[in-house]
Amino acid sequence: MTLSQIIESIKPADKEIFEASKRKWLTVAKPLYSLGRLETLISQIAAITRDIDVKTDKKALVIMCADNGVVSEGVTQCGQGITAMVTGNFIKRKACVSIMAEYAGCDLFPVDIGVAEDVPGVSVSEKKIRYGTDNIANGPAMTREEAVRAVETGIETVRELKEKGYQLIATGEMGIGNTTTSSAVTTVLLDKSPEEVTGRGAGLSSEGLEKKIKTIKRAIEINKPDKNDIINVITRVGGLDLAGLCGVFLGGAAYHVPVIIDGFISAAAALCAKRLCPDTCDYMIPSHVSAEPAGKLVLEALDLMPYIDCGMFLGEGSGAVALMPIIDMASGVYRDMTTFDEWTEHEAYRELM
Repeated sequence: MTLSQIIESIKPADKEIFEASKRKWLTVAKPLYSLGRLETLISQIAAITRDIDVKTDKKALVIMCADNGVVSEGVTQCGQGITAMVTGNFIKRKACVSIMAEYAGCDLFPVDIGVAEDVPGVSVSEKKIRYGTDNIANGPAMTREEAVRAVETGIETVRELKEKGYQLIATGEMGIGNTTTSSAVTTVLLDKSPEEVTGRGAGLSSEGLEKKIKTIKRAIEINKPDKNDIINVITRVGGLDLAGLCGVFLGGAAYHVPVIIDGFISAAAALCAKRLCPDTCDYMIPSHVSAEPAGKLVLEALDLMPYIDCGMFLGEGSGAVALMPIIDMASGVYRDMTTFDEWTEHEAYRELM
């Protein structure tokens, strides 16, 4: 299906199943409401999947990997070649999130949607839109057609995972320079100044941060993105990784799969998806609040409250994966714990009464 057809197909999560799941929680033999927001989270997953018997044992992390031409402006601490290196490390168990995902029982799916060079074992021609974006300080990052294809690639990735039986998807990204492009997108969508939303990324100096802010200002001035046209914003000042993640959130809503938001970049992509289709937000699960300045601002715009606050800003999907064991524990209690009815059938309980 095309992007417009996918958007038209998206409906809100099932409210009746949500309420039925809440009633099921009341039967679990523990103090009522004692797992707090985790109970609501499990009921949300039930509503998303249209299944009161929540299962989260098959989990995937989708990592959208792409390079950004704005790196040539000197807005990053390291060079563009790091993107390809880390992308390759995802499948070699040499990246932080690879080890975290292993402990969380989560399978990794790095997607080369726009890395500046091909990555052995990762790059697939059908998913690669182009070899990095253009420099947004000089003009649009990509064409509108490329932006749409990137979003559709994210949607298609969710469809493929759903067909393989995956029940929960986390979002991650890898791309040197992507905090610059995501900050530019966020500046436009939230009507904020670049100073309010732009952070140091992977350790920029104060001088580097100032250069990054000036670059974002120039990119917005030159490209004049239209905040009422999300694809236009992505085209002019965004990145291919962000566009792909936007598609993952849309795909989660279209194919009834819960999708976990990671940090700032992932949240910026989620905001793009929400602006394209408000009902998409029903299918999003916030993991943590990024230490980047815009991390909290974007979650507030999504009207979502994070489950974890550890001051993380690693990216790669690390925060989203960190939430997975918590979801597993909560869903385990929901499914497997004794009910009050089962308690009353127990001889020792009857003697107490």
